[in-house]
Amino acid sequence: MTVKTLDGALDRLPKVELHCHLEGTMRPATVLELAARHRIALPTTDLDELYRFSSLDGFLAVFWLVQSCLAGRDDWARLAYESVVDAAAHGRVYAESFFTPARHLAAGQRLGDIIAGLAEGIDAAEAETGARCQLILDLDRAFGPSAGLEGVAQLVELRAAGAKGTERVIGIGMDSTELGVDPRSFAPAYAAAGRAGLRLTAHQGEDTGPAAIAACVDVLGAERIDHGLSIVDDDALVHRFAAERIPLTVCPTSNVLIANRVPDLAHHPLARMRAAGLLATLNTDDPSLISLDLGREYAAVAAAYGWGFDTMVDVAHDGVEASWLDGDEQRRLHQRIDVEARSLAP
Repeated sequence: MTVKTLDGALDRLPKVELHCHLEGTMRPATVLELAARHRIALPTTDLDELYRFSSLDGFLAVFWLVQSCLAGRDDWARLAYESVVDAAAHGRVYAESFFTPARHLAAGQRLGDIIAGLAEGIDAAEAETGARCQLILDLDRAFGPSAGLEGVAQLVELRAAGAKGTERVIGIGMDSTELGVDPRSFAPAYAAAGRAGLRLTAHQGEDTGPAAIAACVDVLGAERIDHGLSIVDDDALVHRFAAERIPLTVCPTSNVLIANRVPDLAHHPLARMRAAGLLATLNTDDPSLISLDLGREYAAVAAAYGWGFDTMVDVAHDGVEASWLDGDEQRRLHQRIDVEARSLAP
């Protein structure tokens, strides 16, 4: 079956996503419903007004408000179910999605309940859609290295006990504000996660320079970098990442609308990254907060750079290569993309 438009073909093309925060996928109606149920006072019920921000830190204040609507296991289950279902409707077939529980743990929720709820929602969504989702526990830099180490310790303990859903948590990451935070201070948490067999990634290079990106790899042992925009300011680091195929999980529309790092997609360094041979993948970050989905992200990037369908299929393949799927699973997903791309080509 042939899809007549490039945008339509890209929406249906099988895609992998490696940089998406579950809390940032919450449906607007769900935000309002949960806020009312839990008596959380929102500054406004006009989400177009609520979702206004002029900096990364300004966005984080809104993100934390949305997070606060998740008061218990059932809320986490609903979030995960809706997230996977909504993404599958736009061609996402596999994801390694972030969740950031530090604020909820500090408020008294239990990590085991959060993970069990997420797993319940994902189980239901996978059964309904066939799309798959694994989880990455993100350490919140705003809570500091000690809280990060404690979060990892709790996760490792839950995994050892075979707690529900913990098999879905395949790695850790690090998010929240980059300003004034030395990523190297989280080395003990990353070392503990690595010893436990967890995969490692880190948000870096959105508000910091290339030296911080290098520190995440060299000191923390990060296997890929989330965002990584400033890498283009260091030719030697670009060559290293390209040679070693260290992935970058890039979120162009987010970098325009959330971090305000570039004025528009045409000025985003993604094209330079890929031209330099970097394994730069395409992702949405916090799609519900910026009226986005993965199909629209692919279409917007293709339009900004004049990239055709075949180039965007290459981008989809790179998402598979950058994933933490094993070799056989990657091969099957590469084959699926090729088969479906032939029928979708506009």
